Formats: sequence, structure tokens, C-alpha cells
Amino acid sequence: MTITQQELESRLWAAANALRGPVDPADFKTYVFPMLFWKWISDTWVYEHDEALDEYGDDLDDEIEADFHRFELPQGTLWSEVTGKIANLGAGIAKTFQRIEKANPRSLAGVFGDASWGNKDRIPESALLGLITAFNQIRLDPSTVSHDLLGAGYEYLLKNFADESGKKAGEFFTPREVVNLLVGILQPDPGESVYDPACGSGGMLVATINQLRESGKDHRTLRLYGQEINLTTASIARMNLFLHEIEDFDIKRGDTLRSPAFKDTTGAVRTFDAVIANPPFSLSNWGADRWSSDPRAICGVPPANNGDYAFVQHMVSSMKAGSGRVGIVMPHGVLFRAGAEARIRQCLIEKDVLEAVVGLPPNLFYSTTIPACLLIFRDQKPADRKDHVLFVDGSARFDKGKNQNRMTDRDVKVLIEAYRTGEDPADGGSNVRLVPFDEIRENSFDLNIGRYIKVAAEETADLGTALVAYADARQRRVETETLMFERLAAAGINLNMFEVPE
Repeated sequence: MTITQQELESRLWAAANALRGPVDPADFKTYVFPMLFWKWISDTWVYEHDEALDEYGDDLDDEIEADFHRFELPQGTLWSEVTGKIANLGAGIAKTFQRIEKANPRSLAGVFGDASWGNKDRIPESALLGLITAFNQIRLDPSTVSHDLLGAGYEYLLKNFADESGKKAGEFFTPREVVNLLVGILQPDPGESVYDPACGSGGMLVATINQLRESGKDHRTLRLYGQEINLTTASIARMNLFLHEIEDFDIKRGDTLRSPAFKDTTGAVRTFDAVIANPPFSLSNWGADRWSSDPRAICGVPPANNGDYAFVQHMVSSMKAGSGRVGIVMPHGVLFRAGAEARIRQCLIEKDVLEAVVGLPPNLFYSTTIPACLLIFRDQKPADRKDHVLFVDGSARFDKGKNQNRMTDRDVKVLIEAYRTGEDPADGGSNVRLVPFDEIRENSFDLNIGRYIKVAAEETADLGTALVAYADARQRRVETETLMFERLAAAGINLNMFEVPE
């Protein structure tokens, strides 16, 4: 008997709530997702075994049965075989996960993460028993829950865990309207490769698959790649993709800027058709000390205390020649900050790879309230956009929420259409303008959206005006100080006591 999405979501959330009290809500995902994944592969294994038994009866042997199973579950690792035990339950679960991973080294190695299942201070056995009891109310085999339903349930949990986690949610969850907007702009096609260098829980990669499915295109030929520095989050991403019935993917764990995991035979970073990410904003410890000799350092080295442009450079370096395009979420500061970032920004514009700047509504993200934007790069821009940058202001396209604003599906569709056509939408809810290179150069390669089009959202407009004023004042100070130091040096005054700003 199948269950509805509402029933599934209710039962999944009841399972998570079994941990409430002894376990911090920010850590729910660490325990709930591995248990959900284990329950799913266990229930599915039993379902597949029954199918094999129905077909072959007494002739069924291990070799024949192996063809029915996607994952191998050694004897004694099924959900029903382990969860009925009371003594040292956490340690038993940890051992079970290790055995399952060892039996499926190519597909499941490390997939269950690194939670301390045997640590009763972190997760008391009473909480574990509550979690197991809740999951016992849900049957997760294909006869009860389809992949689409299970994937939607997983997304439901991710969203709820993000709501519970507050600012910590920014480490693993990007609001799905932002994800859908980016995917809609980049528009991956069947047969292409898609790469997320800061993949979090895998939401952007899943969204590319969903978009192809919804448009009636063959998603099975899409190849997905991701890298994530956090072990637990990388595991969540892999489980997410498995539960969405996606098999052709490769998620690596590691530091993308210091140790990019995807390289070609020459040692250079591998290139992809679509590169998409919401990396951590303004990362302070990102590995600047080795960047000057890194081939990815296109146009220079970003500031040591801010890795925004390091992610931009990495993603542009990962863009395939000809077909490649990049979509990246960034704070507005990348549009106007001076110093090393200004030089990199100017160089990228002069290389004519920056296609568009899309301003987002304020207060969309869990991790920050500052306004953000999308930067869209293309290796080969359309003829009518060469030597131009398209500016799209979507700052007014949101519904105001108690803690966060949100964009509707209509808002997302309007902004995608505005990007594709380069024209203002019929409802006037955003401003669009294709700005020539000469005008950008006249503005000293400052990309602040308010310089080129009237920003629609009042709270964003106020901040944008303040940021432009600050950037102008800072630039005047830098120029004045540079002139002062030149005159001091000409007068023979020792300048070692002074520090010239960038």
C-alpha cells in the first residue's frame, strides 16, 4: 500500500522529533539521514529478495539473487536484524554501517558519515530507540514509496533541518528558489556534465536532474560531480542523490580551493559544461599562500582574508571551452570592492566571460541577511551580448517572511525569462539592462547594480546606495593616500613606518 507525501513527511518528521531534547536540533541531520538511508536500502533489499524468491522459488541461489540487488547487505545487517537488540545498540549500528560500506566499496564507502553512534552522551539509547520506533512506522520499499516521493521527503527534512539550525543551515542548505533560479539560467542538457565545487547537501545537482525530468528530457545521461569539505554534509549529498534514483554521480570530500578533487590527465582542473555553486561567503582562511603559483589564479590573487574571488576563479577555470557556463551565488561586495578584487573583476570583464549579474531579494539565506547576487559566466557569450554585461534586478521579487524572505515559483520563472530575453518582464517586477563595456569602464569596472539600473526593492536600494557611497569614499581615500606617500617618498622621507593600503 502506497502512502501520500503528507503521510511520509509527517512520519519522517516524527522520527526526527524522537531526538528532540537530548540531541541539538542542528545535529538532527547527522543521525536521521543515515538511519533513513539504512532503512530504505534494508527495506528495498527485502523487497528485491521477495521478488527473486517469487520468480525462482527453490532454484534461487546467491549468484542469481545478486542480480536483483542494487546494494549488497551482508547477513546480520538488515534493519530488522539489528534494531531489535537493546544492549549497546549504538555500537551495533556503527558496526553495521561499517560492514555495509565495506561490502559496497565502490558505491557506499563513507556514505554513513562519522557520527559517534556509540557515544551515549551525544545520543542516548533512549533517543535511538525513539528514532527506531518512529522509523518502524514507515515502510520504505518501492511498493510503498516511489523514488520521487522519497526524494521529496528527503528535501522536506533538509528544509526543516535548515529551519531548526538557523545560521548553521548555510553550511548545507541553499534556499530552493535560488537553486531553481540558477539551474534555470544555466539550463543543463542531456549528456552534459554538471559540477558543484561546494555542493553541500547536493541540492543543486538534484535540481538539474529534476529540471530535465519535468521538461520531459532524458536525465539519465546527465553526469554529476561535486566536492564538499564537510564529511557529514558530503555524506548527506551522496544519500540525497541515491534516494533521488541518480546513479551517475561522483561526490568527493575535500577542500576545493586547496585540493581540487577533479583533475584531468595533465593535472589541471577538470572542465565541465555547467559549473554551479553557492560557496561560503567571504571565507577568511582559504589558502591564499599558495594561490599565486596556482593556474586557477586568473587575473591575480584575491585578498588573504576573503576567498570570494578564489571560488570565482576556480569555477571559471572549470568551465569547458565552447559549451561551458558558470553560475555562482556571491555577496554584493564582489561587485564593487577595491584592491586585488577590483583588478580581478576588471580582468574578467575585459576577457568578456562575465555574461550577467542578477540581483537577488534581501534576506533569503539562512547564514546571512546581506543581499546576494548571481554571477553568470560563459566561455562563449551570445553574439548580442559580447562586450556587454546583462544586469537583472530581482530585488523586489519576494514574499516577506517572519525570519526570511522567499521567492515564489512565479518570481523564479520571471527572472529566468528576464535573463534569457534581456527584457523587462511584463509585470514590471524587475529591471533589466544590457550595459556596454565602455560604460562599465567609465565606472572603473564597478558592477554595483544601482549604477546601471534603478534598484527596485527599497531595503536593497538603501543598502546599495550606502555601499556605492562607501566604495566611492574608500577609493578616494586610497587615491589620496597613494598620492601622499608618493610625495613623502619624493621628499626623501622613510616610508617603512607606513603601510600603504591595497
